[in-house]
Amino acid sequence: MTSAGAGPREEPLPGRDAVPVPGREAVPVLRRAARAEWGALLRTVRSALAASRLRAIPMTLTAVALTLVFQFVQNQDWGYQAVQNIGSVQADEHLWLALLRTPLSLFVPALDLPVWGALAQILVVFGIAEICVGRRLLLAVAYLATLAGTMYARIGIWIGPVSPVGLPDSDKYVTDTGPSAAVVGLAVFVCWRYRAWFTCAAVVVAMVVEVVSIKNNLAGKEHVAAVLAVLVLCGVQELWRSRTGRGTRRVSGSAHPR
Repeated sequence: MTSAGAGPREEPLPGRDAVPVPGREAVPVLRRAARAEWGALLRTVRSALAASRLRAIPMTLTAVALTLVFQFVQNQDWGYQAVQNIGSVQADEHLWLALLRTPLSLFVPALDLPVWGALAQILVVFGIAEICVGRRLLLAVAYLATLAGTMYARIGIWIGPVSPVGLPDSDKYVTDTGPSAAVVGLAVFVCWRYRAWFTCAAVVVAMVVEVVSIKNNLAGKEHVAAVLAVLVLCGVQELWRSRTGRGTRRVSGSAHPR
């Protein structure tokens, strides 16, 4: 029976009663998670590049150029030994000589790896770090991570292969160069400063998995040593901030002072 005075039946609006598409509900969740993880960092990088373009990363561009120069020179018959003399580090050398060469060893590409990989690592990670934490911290953290790898090589050889954290005696003759230790150290430090905890944990886990399953050699273990050194630095800074009452505030999109 039809009720008296009832109006025409309302037709459903298109899409109003549509069946939800599987997975569509997860998109806003993922977007919010990505914004929480990388939002402040990306805003800092985007605003700096929009305002200054490549002038925002002069130290990074200098590092890229220096790496290219070393790559060209070490591949020449007349230049190989010169590059080794100023930037090649081996664990069988005197410690003072290794310490002198360690800063430049960061910019000497490994001979067995493509140089474009080193250049991409420097441009992306160094560039983000230069904008987000400043040039002084970029230099300090990069050197700390590289130095941690250099010192680990000596400690690992002293421990010997009997321990999982040790190294065989033959590794004392391995040429130890390249930016990879500095890159992973800077990635961890920047993620900590911007509270990108998931990314920070992912980098740490990736370095451990690299040693356990992929590259159980000097290079892989040096990456872990670099990460551990930077994590100690982060912990010390966190403790200092809490004791001085400053706390660690999440960065809201402005670059750190240089």
